[in-house]
Amino acid sequence: MVEVQISVEVAYARLDMQRIYSLELPSTATVREAIERCDVLREFPEIDLNRNKVGIFGKVTKLDSVLRAGDRVEIYRPLVADPKQARKQRAALGLKMKKQR
Repeated sequence: MVEVQISVEVAYARLDMQRIYSLELPSTATVREAIERCDVLREFPEIDLNRNKVGIFGKVTKLDSVLRAGDRVEIYRPLVADPKQARKQRAALGLKMKKQR
């Protein structure tokens, strides 16, 4: 029996570089398998799957989630600053976030 293949992407971005890897995987592949089968872990050794969160199209998911055709797996960098603390600091300075229109 022929195993059905799906096309997915794995994306990772740093401030200085962004990479998107396209690959074909079995339809039973998980997020972890997609990450491990592309070169992202070799190219970006700072990625630690025990620490970095992952998602599919901007929604955080688990490494054992099964992929669907066309999914884009995203590996998220740890936050540099705590969002709540940054908001408090801006408020103390009298600054507001401006919404982009």
